[in-house]
Amino acid sequence: MERLPTSPGERPEETDASAGPAYTATATVNQQGIVTEWSEGARRLLGYLPAELVGQPAAGLFADGGDAAGAAVRRVPADQERWSGTVALRHKDGRRLEVRLLAHRWTSTSGTNRWFVVSAVAGAPRTARDEPLEEWAFSQSPSFLAIFDEDLRLVLANAGMKRALSLEEADMRGLRLPEIAPDPVSDETERMMRRVLETGEPQYVDAFVRSTATSTGGGWATSLAPLRGPDGRVCAVCLTAQDRAGTESDRDQPLLPNADDAARIGTTQDSTRTAQELADVAVPRLADFAFVDLLEPLPRRDEPSSGPVAGPVTVRRTAVRSVLEGCPESRVAVGQTTAYPALSPPAECLAAGRGALYGKADPVVDRWIAEDPRAAWIRESGTHSMMVVPLSAGGVVLGVAVLCRHRRREPFQPKDLWLAEELTARAAVSIHNAPRHLREHTSTMTLQRSLLPHKLPDQTALEIATRYLPAGGEAGVGGDWFDVIPLSGARVALVVGDVVGHGMRASATMGRLRTAVRTLADVDLPPDELLTHLDDLVIRLSAEESDPGGAGEAANGIGTTCLYVVYDPVTRHCTVARAGHPPPVVVSPEGSVYLLDVPAGPPLGLGGLPFETIEVELPEWSILALYTDGLLQARDHDIDEALDNMFTALARPASTLDTVCDRVLTAMLTHPPDDDVALLVARTRALHADKVVVWDVPSDPSVVGHARRDATEQLTAWGLDDAAFVTELVVSELVTNAIRYGEPPIQLRLIHENTTLICEVSDSSNTAPHMRRARIFDEGGRGLLLVAQLAQRWGTRHTPTGKTIWAEQSLIGY
Repeated sequence: MERLPTSPGERPEETDASAGPAYTATATVNQQGIVTEWSEGARRLLGYLPAELVGQPAAGLFADGGDAAGAAVRRVPADQERWSGTVALRHKDGRRLEVRLLAHRWTSTSGTNRWFVVSAVAGAPRTARDEPLEEWAFSQSPSFLAIFDEDLRLVLANAGMKRALSLEEADMRGLRLPEIAPDPVSDETERMMRRVLETGEPQYVDAFVRSTATSTGGGWATSLAPLRGPDGRVCAVCLTAQDRAGTESDRDQPLLPNADDAARIGTTQDSTRTAQELADVAVPRLADFAFVDLLEPLPRRDEPSSGPVAGPVTVRRTAVRSVLEGCPESRVAVGQTTAYPALSPPAECLAAGRGALYGKADPVVDRWIAEDPRAAWIRESGTHSMMVVPLSAGGVVLGVAVLCRHRRREPFQPKDLWLAEELTARAAVSIHNAPRHLREHTSTMTLQRSLLPHKLPDQTALEIATRYLPAGGEAGVGGDWFDVIPLSGARVALVVGDVVGHGMRASATMGRLRTAVRTLADVDLPPDELLTHLDDLVIRLSAEESDPGGAGEAANGIGTTCLYVVYDPVTRHCTVARAGHPPPVVVSPEGSVYLLDVPAGPPLGLGGLPFETIEVELPEWSILALYTDGLLQARDHDIDEALDNMFTALARPASTLDTVCDRVLTAMLTHPPDDDVALLVARTRALHADKVVVWDVPSDPSVVGHARRDATEQLTAWGLDDAAFVTELVVSELVTNAIRYGEPPIQLRLIHENTTLICEVSDSSNTAPHMRRARIFDEGGRGLLLVAQLAQRWGTRHTPTGKTIWAEQSLIGY
């Protein structure tokens, strides 16, 4: 290891270290003196692998003993941001090395201090020092000067630059600009210097490199000029900085986020709300369009530091904001997941662990658009400048913020990137500092999703698609739910409900109510009667849980709303009742959209008030949309405007109902919802006359044989001869019971629904049959037991004019 040169005329000794290209050794030491990061350059300098030093005291590296070195470091004033000097270090093989170090004190937004230590290791010089670099520099640049070689390492700095940065040339020589002045502006400036080397064209950066000197508060606008040798080849870059402290543009565009901006970010312990607050501050102050994506799943606070995220990244769209109404640029709905390719700007910035600026001509942007069809919004919106900033706090990467300009003509500048990183850091700390809320939210979400349907049941009456989005506010997940319940006679019940309150208890109450609805639906109660029984249950739950400690969570269910819909594909009749819930929306096959006029009814839990039912006939291929009120309660528009947006989204033709759901959510939710959102969209189908047959049966025991014969002939017409034996027994028993115990008129109906054959016998008596076990010498009592054994399921359904006894048998295997 050679001794670094300390004066312009001094050359390093010829050693192994100087035989190759120059490099930088870097390390990070925390406030307790423990090494937390160890670079490849540091390994080359001292021979230690990262695994041998990370987590160990840095004092063990000093050749003269850690106590003397530690005392020197402790003498550094607490407010001093940098330290430089020559120290003696011990190589792994025992050699003593005199090394020039430059250390930057970094204080994170959470208040944690650490030291970033760098040392330039000289290699074979790329630009000879006997060439007239000084003459070229001072003849071509009138201001503060610095010369960087082809590796973008500092070769010369004039007196003005040394004074501006409060560093000696010996402290800076051999280091890259981001190592001399760690700052997003330095990263962007170095990127522009590389462009100067590649193109030979001057570059200008309207940037402010933050200085530690007290004489300059604003920084400098920077120009970068190529320095050419006698052969015309670019062999160095001259950086010229113009002091802009106190200029008019400085006063018009403050660098620091103001107090109002800071106060608007992190107002809650909810990560979704914080992400939206970041987007709201960024637009329109910095950007025309911004979105925030958090990693999926979001890392927990108690997990070890993850560092940069490499490779393809899966994220959840958490917040969007645009100067255009409805955020048309966003092709991913809030709450949905998406993935970034490994070489896309968001993935690259997450891997690098720092933000970056991109122009419309950047190859990496073109590659992103080519690889990811969802990135087509960049060109379609006219985006010409983009900032990508990772969200990280406490060493944990949380997500990424993307800010774009497509209305303002001026591109983003490095100072904008620095401001964006300041705002993003504040948001990241707020998101990271909510571990308890995150755990509770995750537990509640797990419970909520376990109680919602995992798979929609098989049925032929309706084509169905659903969506569920949890609340994005501080209150957390609520008790919204939906369900699809097959009923007798090929009918289907659709349910959407909203339990008042949020949190674990609201989700548990939702589960109890959903179970109760399924139980009541299984006995074929009409919608109004079902809601009446559900109302009684909520009253009992309220009485059981009425304790002062639970009042804040409102978990007893009082005020819960519910919408219950029954659709019959044979008659195409839709029967609806609601308890304080928004009415369903109907879209006719011709495209007209309207609210179904259903009497509102009181919310559940009040007791004593009736519920009303309406029945309408819907044409085949009509669309029903059921939803909870969270869909209509967006922050940026009123109810009427929300309904107009929903009607517009539903009226647009779509090939699938999933597309309809996504359109509705995109149109309605430009922000994370303040309340849970449940959406159920169904398209009606019909069982036509060739699948249903009805016979009037006289009240005469002698016609039972005719009923069996009619049923057998119909099965032959349907090609179901193998099911004739069981069907004859079921028809014989049900018709006989109706004639013997019921009242005329009597009807027999057969329904062929795909793989199911349904046999129904109706009469005008309200007396329901009961299965009983016949004794040895009893002549009756075995009929319903026989039906129960032969059929897949059976039951009784009461109607306004009597009752229907039905039995279903599976045709699979026939």
